[in-house]
Amino acid sequence: MAETSVSSVAVYSARPTIRLAGTEDTRASELLIAMRMEENEGGMSALELRFSNWASLAAGGAEYAFGAGSRLALGAEIGVYAGDEAAPYEIFKGAITAIESEYITGAPPEITVLAEDSLQRGRMARRSRVHLDKAPADVARTIAGELGLTPVIAGLDQPVGIWAQLNESDLAFLRRLLGRFDGDLQVVGSELHVSPRGDVRRGTLTLELHGQLARARISVDLADQVTQVTTRGWNSVDGRNVAGTATNITHGGPGAGRDGAALLREHFEARSEHYGHLAVESDDEAQAVAEAAFDLRARRLVQLEGITEGNPRLRVGSHVAISGVEARFENTYYVTRASHRFDLREGYRTEFSAECAYLGNS
Repeated sequence: MAETSVSSVAVYSARPTIRLAGTEDTRASELLIAMRMEENEGGMSALELRFSNWASLAAGGAEYAFGAGSRLALGAEIGVYAGDEAAPYEIFKGAITAIESEYITGAPPEITVLAEDSLQRGRMARRSRVHLDKAPADVARTIAGELGLTPVIAGLDQPVGIWAQLNESDLAFLRRLLGRFDGDLQVVGSELHVSPRGDVRRGTLTLELHGQLARARISVDLADQVTQVTTRGWNSVDGRNVAGTATNITHGGPGAGRDGAALLREHFEARSEHYGHLAVESDDEAQAVAEAAFDLRARRLVQLEGITEGNPRLRVGSHVAISGVEARFENTYYVTRASHRFDLREGYRTEFSAECAYLGNS
C-alpha cells in the first residue's frame, strides 16, 4: 500500500488553526510561534502553545495581543486543528489550565498557554470508594457519567467483581483497572472511549522511509519476553484456589511474523513469569490477568521511534505500515505515543512511538 498524502495538493500551508470556544481565532492562529501536543496510551492529551504577545494596530502602534480580558484565558475551551490549513483535522480539544508570560529586552513579549483534554477533571478528582458487583465496563460508565463524558464502551463486561478505589484519582483508578484486563482508554471530544486493547484501530496509515517518514529507529529486544505467565489467587467465598496460565498471544495487535516466545525458545530457553502481586478471586479473573500480562510483554518485542511529516491522522491507536526499512522490520505497528509539533523553523512534524508483537519474516 502506498503512502496517503497529507494534502491533496503538492504545496500547502501546515500552520495549525486555533479555535477558542468553538470559533476560529485568526489572531491566535497568526501569532502562533510553537506548538506541542502530546498523547499517550491511558488517555489525557496535553497541549502547549507559545504565541507572540504583541500585535500591530491598523491605525498604527501596537498592543498586547492577549491581555486581560482576551479570549485566551484560564478555563477557556480551546481546540487545535492541524494538517493542510485548507482542510485541517482536529488533534486537540480541551481547556486552558495555565498561562505564562515572558518578557525579554529587545524582543516582543511572548505568552504560553497549557491545556488538557476532558480527562483533566478525572485527574483532579481523588476518592476512596468501592464499586460492588460491577464489570470493568460498568465502572467506566459510572466514572464517565461523573466526569460529564459520554461513554463509548465495547467489551470488558467480565469479570464482575468488587473494585476498590483507595485514595486514587478517577483517572489513575480507571487506568489501573483497565490495564489489569488489557483495556484501552482515550477521550475523543466529549466521549470516553473504552475497549479491549486488541480491538483498537484509530485509522490505518502507510509510511515510507525517505517519503513522509524522515527518521526511524527500530529495536527488537528479548529481555522482557516470556513463554508463559501464571497467576494464582484465592476464592474466599468457595474456599478454593484459583489460577490462570497464558502461553500464547491473545491480543497481539497488528503485524505478522514470529513472536517473542518463539524467538526466546530458539535463541535462549523457555522463561516463565509469575504475577503474584495481583489479587484474583476467580479462575476467569486469573486467566484474564495472565493473558493481559502476557500480551503486554509480547507487544513490546519490536519498538519503533519515528519522525514524520506532520500528519494529524497519526494518533495513539493508529495502525502504521512501515516500508523502505530492512525487510524484517517492514511490518504494521500500533502507535502508543504521538507528539504533534510546530515551530517557525521546522514547520509541522509528528514524532511517534509504536510497537509490534512480531518480527517480520525476512
